Amino acid sequence: MLELDTQTAQTESQATDYSSVRPALKTLSSLVCGQEFIASQDFRPVQHAITGETIYQVSSFGLDTRAVVDYAKQHGAAIAAWTFHQRANALKQVAQYLLERKEDFYELAKATGCTRKDAWIDVEGGIGTLFAYSSLVRRELSDETAWVEDSWIPLSKHGSFGAKHVLSPKAGVAVHINAFNFPIWGILEKIAPTLLAGVPCIVKPATEGAELTHAVVKAIHASGYLPEGALQLICGQTYDLFEQLNPQDTVTFTGSAATGQKLRAHPHLNQYSIPFSMEADSVNSAILTEQASDTAIDLFVREVFREMTSKAGQKCTAIRRAFVPRELLATVQERLIAKLQKVVVGNPELDQVTMGALASLKQKQDVAAKVEQLSQEAQIVFGSHLRQDFSIQADQPELGAFYPPTVLVCEQPEQASSLHQIEAFGPVVTLMAYDHLAQLAGLVARGEGSLVASVVRDCEQNIEQLIAKIAPWHGRVHVLDEESAKESTGHGSPLPHLVHGGPGRAGGGEELGGLRAVKHYMQRTAIQGSPNAMTQIGHSWTAGAQVFEDRVHPFKKSFDELRVGERLLTARRTVTEADLVNFACLSGDYFYAHMDKIAAAESLFEERVAHGYFVVSAAAGLFVDAAPGPVIANYGMDNLRFVEPVKIGDTIQVELTCKQKTPKQQRDPSQKPHGVVVWDIKVKNQHNELVATYDILTLVERGEA
Repeated sequence: MLELDTQTAQTESQATDYSSVRPALKTLSSLVCGQEFIASQDFRPVQHAITGETIYQVSSFGLDTRAVVDYAKQHGAAIAAWTFHQRANALKQVAQYLLERKEDFYELAKATGCTRKDAWIDVEGGIGTLFAYSSLVRRELSDETAWVEDSWIPLSKHGSFGAKHVLSPKAGVAVHINAFNFPIWGILEKIAPTLLAGVPCIVKPATEGAELTHAVVKAIHASGYLPEGALQLICGQTYDLFEQLNPQDTVTFTGSAATGQKLRAHPHLNQYSIPFSMEADSVNSAILTEQASDTAIDLFVREVFREMTSKAGQKCTAIRRAFVPRELLATVQERLIAKLQKVVVGNPELDQVTMGALASLKQKQDVAAKVEQLSQEAQIVFGSHLRQDFSIQADQPELGAFYPPTVLVCEQPEQASSLHQIEAFGPVVTLMAYDHLAQLAGLVARGEGSLVASVVRDCEQNIEQLIAKIAPWHGRVHVLDEESAKESTGHGSPLPHLVHGGPGRAGGGEELGGLRAVKHYMQRTAIQGSPNAMTQIGHSWTAGAQVFEDRVHPFKKSFDELRVGERLLTARRTVTEADLVNFACLSGDYFYAHMDKIAAAESLFEERVAHGYFVVSAAAGLFVDAAPGPVIANYGMDNLRFVEPVKIGDTIQVELTCKQKTPKQQRDPSQKPHGVVVWDIKVKNQHNELVATYDILTLVERGEA
């Protein structure tokens, strides 16, 4: 999937003014250093997956890789100075720009042999990932350039010394090397968290499908929403690109396990401890549980069928091994073949065609060779190039990369080896019989690590033990039953919020996984110092840091007027028995610890105590300014803890401190400009003991947008 070349790039000139005479055949340029670089030799041709016609050629010969890396760090690194919300808003705009041009990408996708339904995964699935990540960051992270990961960690007796963990953008570049099967989604799901982390990217797509990646990157450049150099594209070989990297850089790879292992062992990466994340192919499993009902069998067959035919089985998550209770093997085989017989393989331009071609003739040859290897340990019962029992709907099927859905059966998988190691990256599955749980768990583990496994069960069946045994071998486990099937996204669908990756053969890397993926491109640093130092560095007030007080109530101040560290010390309120009774009547909470004097005497508290939510409500009554003012609304509460009980006769007081300010983008011009203010709330009793602590979030008007 990656053209490996360890020789040094042959540079025609040290200058970065890349210009060359374009050969007659369409040549994909590399989009680097603010220009288009077109090579003059060492081209690799790419054929149309349906017609076999050569449609373009690719080469990066002569590219100055040092200049490309330097350009990213000198120009693209400007994104590190942007805040998280600025990055997220730019990503949203990029996504919208691409969505408006999706039909151009669908047209190019025809050359890769996939149906429009399959191309949707790549095109709109990729764009949707940009939208999802943009929304996630705007919702979960503060509008800052760095990420304060945790609260104050006290390291001293009197609170003058402590620490916080801070995540900062790495001062480097991320090199993303992608596989051929998802030339759009595969790149967009990588650059989304990278750019959000504030790190520029260099993208290197697989040669097959590179035209799609090229079109998307060119569109992103045309949009103008990213800093110059934040995203560059190399079409061709990597040559000496790795030698230009340093410990602040990151390399990710998606593709074959064999190629990934070669890259991981690169001497330069090892010498400088350059992070390397790998997502590789794997022999993913689907499991039908014992004593499965007809409903469960049908769900299982449907899922296997879908993974075989979607993208013609060219997914790193596709099901390769389907484990079936021995007594149900014949039934599953019969039902699966019955569904596959209805599949129409051929040119996706034809209405009747339901499954397209593989990405290339090379891929077709590879799948055929792998099927022949698998057939040494399993029986081919349907499809394959060997049986020739499948007609192809195309003008000249012999010229296209068509391969029929293929089913093999192995009744003694314990005695097999290649079935658990070899992946035919196409519409190929092996049905395997098992007899009991312990055997099944051992068979699944022989895949030596996978991206995903599906367990298909009846709703009432307890699969806890099975999950416990197989989970360590997988990045994701998909449990399918009649209940979840109504809305399940399926076995083979990585989602932005969930980890995508797996142990062992699957590469050991992680992609996606929500905000976790953003952290991969940031440096986690423990910053030690005083509360004042932490407040300054993290732009968030830390307990023990300087506070400011004046005669104007904080709720009378606009967002712009408020200072981080501004504090209000309220009046006091004594809690009475009537408070407990009235709150119970109002809320309906008559819990014995609040209302039953005799029972409360036997409790942990030894006497009646105030409702925790009464304390919160009474605290609000102490610090809220009731008159109209800049505060628009209170829309949230975080980190609530009740530290000590409040008893009848106790007196409470509140310390309200402005903890953090985050401007909010206006959704429409009619909205008043505003921001989010986080307030630190500490409720204390007459002994100055903390009884409750929490944060509240308010929307506060700004002066001018």
